[in-house]
Amino acid sequence: MKNSLFATISSGKYKGKKLTLPSLSTTRSTKSIVKESVFNSLQSDIYGAIFIELFGGSGLMAATAVSNYAKKAYAIEIDKAAFNSLKSNFATLGDSDLVALHGDTFELTPKIISQNAGQKIILYVDPPFDIRDEFHGIYERLYNILGKMEADIVIIEHISSHATPQKMGDFHLYKSRKFGNTSLSYYTKCI
Repeated sequence: MKNSLFATISSGKYKGKKLTLPSLSTTRSTKSIVKESVFNSLQSDIYGAIFIELFGGSGLMAATAVSNYAKKAYAIEIDKAAFNSLKSNFATLGDSDLVALHGDTFELTPKIISQNAGQKIILYVDPPFDIRDEFHGIYERLYNILGKMEADIVIIEHISSHATPQKMGDFHLYKSRKFGNTSLSYYTKCI
């Protein structure tokens, strides 16, 4: 694969495995420092959880979740070329606990949650930073749908200039981390 870009799984049973990144014209890869921060934060929560990566791109976050002993991980990607890369990455790892799905995040996520009802669910949400035509109003749509979902933890990776809400339905913001142009906002259910 000449001129291909790669990302490396940096922890767990697949540590050192490389995944091919899809075209950067349609996706944006999660920075290594951001990925490390997420999995350091989830250390005690990831084991045995269902991990769902919305806007999956290469599937790096889902693959890292399974590498760190999530029970199962799903990655959802609507862009066909990015999905082909995602599917190829999961096939390379050969782990039946990694599921690549081609389609609309807004339609597929509730179905996956319903299929895994009663289990610990972690949602990793990484919408496009550059709002293209088909993504206008994406953050508002996300907050609306996420606030209605049954999950234990929701993590949103977003452009740092965008302020995420303190509350989304029954979820409240409990932690934020900034990494230059990228920020992470962590949510859990209000008690």
